Amino acid sequence: MRWLALFRPGDWLVAILGMTFCVASFPLAWQGGAAEKVVIKRGGDVFAELDLSRNRQIEVPGPLGITTVAVEKRRVRVVSDPGPHQYCVRQGWLERAGEIAICAPNQVSVQIMGGKEAYDSLSY
Repeated sequence: MRWLALFRPGDWLVAILGMTFCVASFPLAWQGGAAEKVVIKRGGDVFAELDLSRNRQIEVPGPLGITTVAVEKRRVRVVSDPGPHQYCVRQGWLERAGEIAICAPNQVSVQIMGGKEAYDSLSY
Protein backbone atom coordinates (compact mmCIF):
# COMPACT_ATOMS: atom_id res chain seq x y z
CA MET A 1 0.00 0.00 0.00
CA ARG A 2 3.04 2.32 -0.04
CA TRP A 3 2.44 3.03 -3.71
CA LEU A 4 -0.78 4.93 -2.84
CA ALA A 5 1.36 7.58 -1.15
CA LEU A 6 3.11 8.22 -4.50
CA PHE A 7 -0.14 9.28 -6.20
CA ARG A 8 -0.57 13.02 -6.68
CA PRO A 9 -3.99 14.74 -7.09
CA GLY A 10 -3.51 14.87 -10.88
CA ASP A 11 -2.83 11.11 -10.94
CA TRP A 12 -6.12 10.47 -9.13
CA LEU A 13 -7.94 12.72 -11.61
CA VAL A 14 -6.51 10.85 -14.61
CA ALA A 15 -7.35 7.46 -13.04
CA ILE A 16 -10.94 8.52 -12.25
CA LEU A 17 -11.48 10.01 -15.74
CA GLY A 18 -10.05 6.85 -17.33
CA MET A 19 -12.36 4.59 -15.33
CA THR A 20 -15.35 6.83 -16.09
CA PHE A 21 -14.57 6.68 -19.81
CA CYS A 22 -14.28 2.87 -19.71
CA VAL A 23 -17.56 2.44 -17.84
CA ALA A 24 -19.39 4.90 -20.14
CA SER A 25 -18.06 3.34 -23.37
CA PHE A 26 -18.76 -0.29 -22.42
CA PRO A 27 -22.52 -0.24 -23.19
CA LEU A 28 -21.98 1.78 -26.36
CA ALA A 29 -19.54 -0.76 -27.79
CA TRP A 30 -21.86 -3.75 -27.35
CA GLN A 31 -25.24 -2.37 -28.34
CA GLY A 32 -26.58 -3.53 -31.66
CA GLY A 33 -29.08 -1.99 -34.02
CA ALA A 34 -32.66 -3.04 -34.44
CA ALA A 35 -33.08 -6.53 -35.89
CA GLU A 36 -34.85 -6.33 -39.24
CA LYS A 37 -34.52 -9.69 -40.97
CA VAL A 38 -32.94 -13.11 -40.72
CA VAL A 39 -30.71 -14.62 -43.39
CA ILE A 40 -30.62 -18.41 -43.57
CA LYS A 41 -27.75 -19.93 -45.54
CA ARG A 42 -27.26 -23.48 -46.74
CA GLY A 43 -23.83 -24.53 -47.95
CA GLY A 44 -22.72 -20.88 -48.05
CA ASP A 45 -25.56 -19.80 -50.36
CA VAL A 46 -28.58 -17.79 -49.22
CA PHE A 47 -31.51 -20.18 -48.75
CA ALA A 48 -34.02 -17.62 -47.41
CA GLU A 49 -34.31 -14.04 -46.17
CA LEU A 50 -37.21 -13.65 -43.75
CA ASP A 51 -38.78 -10.59 -42.18
CA LEU A 52 -38.84 -10.87 -38.37
CA SER A 53 -42.29 -9.29 -38.09
CA ARG A 54 -44.06 -12.48 -39.23
CA ASN A 55 -44.02 -15.65 -37.11
CA ARG A 56 -43.20 -18.79 -39.07
CA GLN A 57 -41.24 -22.03 -39.12
CA ILE A 58 -39.01 -23.06 -42.02
CA GLU A 59 -37.28 -26.34 -42.82
CA VAL A 60 -33.83 -26.16 -44.40
CA PRO A 61 -32.51 -29.32 -46.06
CA GLY A 62 -28.83 -30.06 -45.60
CA PRO A 63 -26.45 -32.97 -46.20
CA LEU A 64 -27.38 -34.65 -42.88
CA GLY A 65 -31.10 -33.93 -42.95
CA ILE A 66 -33.57 -31.17 -42.10
CA THR A 67 -32.73 -28.17 -39.88
CA THR A 68 -35.85 -26.46 -38.51
CA VAL A 69 -35.73 -22.70 -37.87
CA ALA A 70 -38.47 -20.78 -36.01
CA VAL A 71 -39.23 -17.04 -36.11
CA GLU A 72 -41.35 -15.71 -33.24
CA LYS A 73 -41.82 -12.26 -31.69
CA ARG A 74 -39.01 -10.61 -33.73
CA ARG A 75 -36.46 -13.26 -32.74
CA VAL A 76 -35.23 -16.51 -34.30
CA ARG A 77 -33.77 -19.83 -33.20
CA VAL A 78 -32.81 -23.25 -34.51
CA VAL A 79 -35.45 -25.65 -33.19
CA SER A 80 -33.88 -28.89 -34.38
CA ASP A 81 -30.81 -30.02 -36.30
CA PRO A 82 -29.50 -33.47 -37.24
CA GLY A 83 -25.95 -32.56 -36.17
CA PRO A 84 -24.35 -34.63 -33.39
CA HIS A 85 -23.55 -31.89 -30.84
CA GLN A 86 -26.59 -29.59 -31.24
CA TYR A 87 -24.52 -26.42 -30.72
CA CYS A 88 -26.77 -24.31 -32.93
CA VAL A 89 -29.88 -25.54 -31.09
CA ARG A 90 -28.29 -24.71 -27.72
CA GLN A 91 -27.53 -21.19 -29.00
CA GLY A 92 -31.14 -20.32 -28.14
CA TRP A 93 -33.02 -17.25 -29.30
CA LEU A 94 -31.17 -14.74 -31.46
CA GLU A 95 -32.54 -11.22 -30.99
CA ARG A 96 -29.90 -8.60 -31.85
CA ALA A 97 -28.38 -7.65 -35.18
CA GLY A 98 -25.20 -9.59 -35.88
CA GLU A 99 -26.04 -12.66 -33.79
CA ILE A 100 -25.51 -15.96 -35.59
CA ALA A 101 -26.08 -19.68 -35.06
CA ILE A 102 -24.02 -22.06 -37.17
CA CYS A 103 -24.96 -25.71 -37.69
CA ALA A 104 -21.61 -26.69 -39.22
CA PRO A 105 -22.16 -30.43 -39.81
CA ASN A 106 -25.39 -29.73 -41.74
CA GLN A 107 -23.91 -26.62 -43.45
CA VAL A 108 -26.72 -24.31 -42.26
CA SER A 109 -26.34 -20.87 -40.66
CA VAL A 110 -28.91 -18.42 -39.28
CA GLN A 111 -27.95 -14.75 -38.88
CA ILE A 112 -29.91 -11.71 -37.69
CA MET A 113 -29.38 -8.66 -39.89
CA GLY A 114 -30.06 -5.04 -38.99
CA GLY A 115 -28.92 -1.46 -39.33
CA LYS A 116 -25.95 -1.73 -36.97
CA GLU A 117 -24.43 -5.01 -35.88
CA ALA A 118 -23.31 -5.50 -32.30
CA TYR A 119 -19.60 -5.86 -31.58
CA ASP A 120 -18.39 -9.34 -30.76
CA SER A 121 -15.16 -11.30 -30.91
CA LEU A 122 -15.79 -12.26 -34.54
CA SER A 123 -15.96 -8.58 -35.51
CA TYR A 124 -12.52 -8.00 -34.00
